[in-house]
Amino acid sequence: MARRRIGHHPTVKTTVIAVLGGLLTLAGIALLVLPGPGFVLVAAGLAVLATRFSWAKKPLEYAKDKAQEGVEEVAKSPLRAAGAVLAALVLVALGVLALAGVDLPFVNAFTAVVLILSGLFLIGTVLFARRQEKLEQARAHRPAGRRGTAGAYRAAPRGD
Repeated sequence: MARRRIGHHPTVKTTVIAVLGGLLTLAGIALLVLPGPGFVLVAAGLAVLATRFSWAKKPLEYAKDKAQEGVEEVAKSPLRAAGAVLAALVLVALGVLALAGVDLPFVNAFTAVVLILSGLFLIGTVLFARRQEKLEQARAHRPAGRRGTAGAYRAAPRGD
């Protein structure tokens, strides 16, 4: 009797994708009102769902646009970036305190781990956004290349 390998049944894969994508999307929706990168997680959840469900592709485009706008806002404003990092550090600190045994209302071990992961994810998002902004600024300040030179970022105007 031949045995099927676990995890290769299409229904199991679809169920795992639906649960994982749904959890990511719900976590992102929660982070829309809590401190954290809400639209980034919503986009991640919808991207997972879109691998199996065609209906998720349209809201995915909207979520990706909103996530990109949020990343760009944080990138352009050092004050917003500082506020986001401060909020992330508070999330991590609350999670660590809860895991260390401090009794916090509405926080159990699972919530503490989610707080820590959310804070770390937010810090990573801010660092990525700020780095991308610095790269964009550096590219914008490069001199235009001349025809025939390798590695020029943008072409010089024709007619020289």
